[in-house]
Amino acid sequence: MPHLDVTVNNRTYSIACADGEEDHLRQLGQIVDGKVRELLSSVGQLGDTRLLLMASIMLADEQMELAAQLKAKKQELAGFSEVKETAAGQHGKIEGHAADRLEAATLRLEELAATLAHA
Repeated sequence: MPHLDVTVNNRTYSIACADGEEDHLRQLGQIVDGKVRELLSSVGQLGDTRLLLMASIMLADEQMELAAQLKAKKQELAGFSEVKETAAGQHGKIEGHAADRLEAATLRLEELAATLAHA
């Protein structure tokens, strides 16, 4: 199992990862480092543990917000799906009604044609 060095707040941490996951882990480390640097600029040096905890909480908050947005979008799409199904059902009813009316008109025309043929 390969190990990758990830630097956060100028400290290097060696982390094991699966083969092929090195680039992904490196990107995740950069995101955490970015959050830690964001905290450093606003609150100063609080110690690695506290900075990492606060960065983790910030990332978790962002994740929760994105999950809520995703849930709302899924509900919105489900609503569109229901509208589509309702419209399809209405279309089917209209088609059925039109077919019935056309069949009735055809029968009436046949009756009239028969009447005219006997006249």
